[in-house]
Amino acid sequence: MSLFSDLEQDKIAKAIADAEKATSGEIRIAIDKNCAIDPFERATEYFAELNMDKTSQRNGVLIYLAHVDHKFAIIGDVGINRVVPENFWETTKIAMTAHFAKGDLADGIIAGVALAGEKLALYFPPNKGDINELPNDIVYMDNKQNK
Repeated sequence: MSLFSDLEQDKIAKAIADAEKATSGEIRIAIDKNCAIDPFERATEYFAELNMDKTSQRNGVLIYLAHVDHKFAIIGDVGINRVVPENFWETTKIAMTAHFAKGDLADGIIAGVALAGEKLALYFPPNKGDINELPNDIVYMDNKQNK
């Protein structure tokens, strides 16, 4: 059984599509059950594995969640990191943590996606003819099963 219901997965994919309408940035969600290492390190591994470092403007964002271990991380590609302040993702993490603390993982992810989209729009507005370079579906890394 998946962590999220079909409806929740659809809402998350829609949140990604909606957020990406306002930016040329690309957002993905990767989910694990457990993470024995620092979640930022794991997210960095998955970022490369999911080819998120291959976008044309290097402006991909990965939201990573290890739900059983209650760990998560948000990372952006080098194009983002070159232009944003050091604490760029802190407000997004705080908003997500508030939802996660109530056990509402789907709304936490959706809030994170919406805030990431708003922040990306400031630095990476949509380009004419912009295409969706990465899928909007959740990637379940434990079993590499896309849902």
